[in-house]
Amino acid sequence: MRLINVRPDRGTALFLAVLPFALVVLAYILGSAERLAENPDDKLLPSLPSLGNAIVKMAFTADARTGDYLLWTDTLASMERLLSALAIATVVALVIGVLVGMLPLVRALLAPFVAMVSMVPPLALLPILFIVMGLGEESKIALITIGITPYLVRDLAMRVEELPREQMIKAQTLGASTWQMMVRVVLPQILPRLMDGLRLSLGPAFLFLIAAEAIASDSGLGYRIFLVRRYLAMDVILPYVAWITLIAVAMDFGLARARRALFPWFGGAK
Repeated sequence: MRLINVRPDRGTALFLAVLPFALVVLAYILGSAERLAENPDDKLLPSLPSLGNAIVKMAFTADARTGDYLLWTDTLASMERLLSALAIATVVALVIGVLVGMLPLVRALLAPFVAMVSMVPPLALLPILFIVMGLGEESKIALITIGITPYLVRDLAMRVEELPREQMIKAQTLGASTWQMMVRVVLPQILPRLMDGLRLSLGPAFLFLIAAEAIASDSGLGYRIFLVRRYLAMDVILPYVAWITLIAVAMDFGLARARRALFPWFGGAK
């Protein structure tokens, strides 16, 4: 039997999915034990009990100075910035992407500009944003928005252009206006693709969020990571990195489930 035709059963698939994570954890435990055996004060790979103590301290123990539970305070601050930027990017990308994809005049006007903007490294704009908008929330939200919106616009525009031309011709034959075709023909087919685009944008969005918080912020997950790095506090940094990853995975999973629930036909269409 050819390897391409071998499909694992459910139990085997679960084992294979868990195996890489187990190997990473095992490698960490062995590496940590070896380094701590040579130097008990080593901070690069803290032991699992040290990681557990740090999690308890950051998540379940009130800070002596502020009285806040730092992990949850940082998470709330970061999520407010991230969700605000994602909401703005979604609305802008949906409007411009559909218009660029549908209307040749708008495509001629905006497609080259959007393509050019998408090539600008967003992190290079961070000093400009801080100078123009200050160090407040607006500049951080703007960085995330600028970082992901052009890609969402281009992706949606291409998805609109890929829709069968016959659908537009039939709609016009039945007397549909441009607005009606946009609402009744294009939008229902583009919305599930927009949700998939958002899923792919989560990684860059978190990257821009952490970068903005690391440079100029007094709260947030990125701020905390870069604050404690001065003390080589890997027992705090590693749980924060894991927590950020879990949040991103949960958001990706939630968007995937929402897309399946709202547009059950989309999977079959693909």
